[in-house]
Amino acid sequence: MALLGGCAQTTAFIGPLYTLSTTGNIYQAGLSYGSDKAITTLTGKSSLENFEDLLKVKKQDSDLRKLVKKQIKETRKKLNFQK
Repeated sequence: MALLGGCAQTTAFIGPLYTLSTTGNIYQAGLSYGSDKAITTLTGKSSLENFEDLLKVKKQDSDLRKLVKKQIKETRKKLNFQK
């Protein structure tokens, strides 16, 4: 993990660069990067880490919410988005 610590800053540009290359809109790419930085600054976690926390099943979750979270996790595994 320590070896990949320097990669975090460069990988933060992947989303905005993809947005810029597909849409050509520099403002949208800047908004994407800026919002990710704001989320990281406010929460101390990346957008992906926050999303993964949302998917964790909690005791107070309703049955429907638990089912939806389970389905999202299974779909992510099938699409290889998750370990």
